[in-house]
Amino acid sequence: MDSETPTGSGLADVVVGIDGSPAARTAAFWAAAEADRRSRTLRLVHATDTDRRTHRDDAESIRAVREAGRNLLAETADAVRQRFPDLTVAQEIDHHEPVAALLTAAGRRGTAVVGSRGLGGFSALLLGSVGLGAAARAEVPVVVVRGEAERPESGSVTAAVRDSADLEWLFLAAAEADIRKAALRIVSVWNVLAHIGTVATMLDDLDEIAQRRVHEMKALADRVRAKFPGLIVGHHVEAGTSIPGVLIGASAHTDLIVMGRGRPSTGPGPHLGRVAHSLVHHAHCPVEIVPAGFADRGGAP
Repeated sequence: MDSETPTGSGLADVVVGIDGSPAARTAAFWAAAEADRRSRTLRLVHATDTDRRTHRDDAESIRAVREAGRNLLAETADAVRQRFPDLTVAQEIDHHEPVAALLTAAGRRGTAVVGSRGLGGFSALLLGSVGLGAAARAEVPVVVVRGEAERPESGSVTAAVRDSADLEWLFLAAAEADIRKAALRIVSVWNVLAHIGTVATMLDDLDEIAQRRVHEMKALADRVRAKFPGLIVGHHVEAGTSIPGVLIGASAHTDLIVMGRGRPSTGPGPHLGRVAHSLVHHAHCPVEIVPAGFADRGGAP
């Protein structure tokens, strides 16, 4: 069987990048729990980035870096197996840079998992973290693990939905809730100020816009219930002047927040939309970013 082919829950293998940082170790345990729920393989990936260093580092230094990477993989695999003894754990060392290594390992259907920040601290974040780069460029879902390591479960997964076009990835969020035996909460935030184009805009107009959004979210919830009949699905429309602010607040009361991402930028460096960028940096729980077209490629449940 193709290791990337979804089975059971419809969710495929989980790939996590590790670099020895505390955040990466937290991400490894989160990814292990996710793979265990899915009954899928957990793939630990460590990128040494030594291919770009051969022109400036001697062979002995490169061998030492790669050996340290193999030791880190083995130690992390042992720690994971202690918590999840029945989990299949694979180890992979890659000589390319971290984002490329992680996304290559994830293939066409896997889920890539990273910590909220790796080695290097704030300076590395300014240069573009692995999480930010992966979430901006991946053609598969990317989870950036944020929040407290031992955070109590809330029993809910939140899908941050803009409109009916998000149905293409909403089933994936539903599958995430389903394997957790949690409820799915569909949240849509609309910016009131965006609909006030002139002083002639009336409150009745805003109420009509809100009602249309409510009906749209209800229709999406009904579609999800039809596919996941045992899943508790709620929907909520909230008005506000800061969409990121509302969603960051919601992230404090859910186990996972899922949202879609538009087409990847062709410009230099990682780029995410303003809302996704804010969640990746400030959410209180893990954030899953699903790229446009993933469902069309057969990646959704």
